[in-house]
Amino acid sequence: MSLAAEDIRFIKEHIGEWLAEQSLGKPPAVYEIELRERMMRIEEELKHQRELIKTILEQMDKRFEAMQHEMNRRFDAVDKRFEAMQHEMNRRFETMQSEMNQRFEQLTWRMDRFMLWSFATTLSVGGLVVAALKLWP
Repeated sequence: MSLAAEDIRFIKEHIGEWLAEQSLGKPPAVYEIELRERMMRIEEELKHQRELIKTILEQMDKRFEAMQHEMNRRFDAVDKRFEAMQHEMNRRFETMQSEMNQRFEQLTWRMDRFMLWSFATTLSVGGLVVAALKLWP
């Protein structure tokens, strides 16, 4: 059952009246005014919501920037602590290195003294043995 052109024209002419009847019997002009007012309120509310969303996004951006600054400050503090620890470790290693060098120098000096004493003792004993053999009849 297809609609004829005359039926379509009839529906177009009367649809406004029918919709007005459904809106509690208000005339089409009042209904149209109410629709426009409702649309304006909706547009104003949408505009208000856009402004709220924009404000919220700006606040979020500020919060993220504050968090970024706080994280940078904390990372800088951690970097300073690591640098201080590294300087302290270097100082301790240098102290240990100097102590080890001092001990090795003392050990070297003692070994030199021991070798000199051993060489002198060996020569003395050797000289006494040679003298005893020459003087022994």
